[in-house]
Amino acid sequence: MAGRRPTMSDIARRVGVSRVAVSYALNGRPGVSADLRERVREVAEELGFTAHRAAVALHGAAADVVGLALRRTSAALRSEVFRRQFVAGLQMELSARGFGLALQFVEDAGEEIAVYRRWHAERRVDGVILCDLRVDDPRLPAVRELGLPAVVAGGSGALPGLANLSTDEHAGAEKVVGLLTALGHRRVARVSGPADLAHTAARTAALDAAALDAAAPFGPILTVAADYTGEAAATATRRLLSGRERPTAIVYDNDLMALAGLGVAAEMHVSVPAEVSILAWEDSPLCQLVHPALTVLRRSITDYGMRTARLLFELLDGGPPRSVRYGNAALVVRDSTGPAPTERSSRRR
Repeated sequence: MAGRRPTMSDIARRVGVSRVAVSYALNGRPGVSADLRERVREVAEELGFTAHRAAVALHGAAADVVGLALRRTSAALRSEVFRRQFVAGLQMELSARGFGLALQFVEDAGEEIAVYRRWHAERRVDGVILCDLRVDDPRLPAVRELGLPAVVAGGSGALPGLANLSTDEHAGAEKVVGLLTALGHRRVARVSGPADLAHTAARTAALDAAALDAAAPFGPILTVAADYTGEAAATATRRLLSGRERPTAIVYDNDLMALAGLGVAAEMHVSVPAEVSILAWEDSPLCQLVHPALTVLRRSITDYGMRTARLLFELLDGGPPRSVRYGNAALVVRDSTGPAPTERSSRRR
């Protein structure tokens, strides 16, 4: 163990019990004998086990709770399939470890940081999960200063002192560009999430790079920033389809916006996919129920949530913060994408 901090797994091997039994013993949970509890604590002290959570637990003040603050309303959470599935994945992993989830909705970064400070001061949580990383995000230095174990869901690259689980935007971009290139599309637009989100910028860069590498006929993709809501996506879609040379394909950053775009196309009597192809970067059951069914990039968001929780438990167990890239999304081609229309039919009538 030279050069690294001991973990619960090290204690389990030394004592000859499971890692779960070690966790129960250190955290004062029922299910282990008094003798085993004492032996585990002796070995923990002998190894110099100083995990964030264990240090608190040995003093009898463990919270058994992970904190998640979201800049969304509860109504928005109900409509966002991604966030609901992500939270479901977190809950599954947390429940398996006997942890709860403290979920709070906030208005802005300042309020979110204030929540973390309160949770930390009151020992309400053992660690936190940060979502929707911004460019120059003020939350990162705040949680580092507090010493809160934290995982960033969606960060890219190493974040000093913090763990993060990012998605492979380049792999998804290559699949999207490959499909639209094969279908002969010449003008491609994208309705994105908020422009200040780090993963929005990363996806923009990935799409531009993929288009360049593939020598795609549509060149740089026109990106129109929205906010993941159907209302903003509808406004952006009307503007795109009203232009003199409207796009032959539109890519939406989530399923809700793509569904709204499909509705606008029907309202404007623009045939999908004969006059414009539509593709969603996320999947949901509704994407298969509408007509035409939406072509999507599909990934397991529930699994993504579970893996995020596991990264946090690694920190709580004394492991170093890791930067992990999540696996590739699968392209599912349905009826909303087809060959590009002729030049004449793609012009606004």
